[in-house]
Amino acid sequence: MSLSKHSVIRYAVIPMDGDNRTDEQLMSIYRDGDTQAFELLYQRHRVSLYNYLMRQCSDKAIADELFQDSWTSLIRARQTYTESAKFSTYLFRIAHNKLIDYYRRKSKAAIDSYEDDIQDISSHSPEDTVSAQQQHNKFIQLLEQLPEAQREVFLLKEETGLGLEDIARITQSNVEAVKSRLRYAIKRLKTGMEDLS
Repeated sequence: MSLSKHSVIRYAVIPMDGDNRTDEQLMSIYRDGDTQAFELLYQRHRVSLYNYLMRQCSDKAIADELFQDSWTSLIRARQTYTESAKFSTYLFRIAHNKLIDYYRRKSKAAIDSYEDDIQDISSHSPEDTVSAQQQHNKFIQLLEQLPEAQREVFLLKEETGLGLEDIARITQSNVEAVKSRLRYAIKRLKTGMEDLS
């Protein structure tokens, strides 16, 4: 059984605004005072950012607060923004820092639980539906059991499609550490799902 069948649901960030400008261009325009550019950035990244935060802390109220804090920090930092990395890396770095601050405040060493959307399992027999639900539940359980650093790298890769170098910048790690964490996370998830089979 392949891991891809059980991966976290990925939300594509497809600009629906008809605007061909890059995120980095929009952020530079926003820095110069164009609030419509911010609206476009928000629409492009709100779903993936919220999903990342929700899966990291699994508490809606906390995820909502961290989501709001992340965007507020972006707004406050707009005057000092420089295009040194992709905008998504910049945004998720802010969110990562908010999570770290939250864990420090709460002295929380591990994440309690995860929630995920149920994948579309319509048009299956009742036995297939039960089996798919069991597999889904097992995957979420395995995801919860990953060490925090491995889980974060896995979610950043799956939720956002960011490259390893961008994930390294977000987590303030080196690329080799990110590769290693991702490799171990995938291995543990695959092994756990194979055991279920």
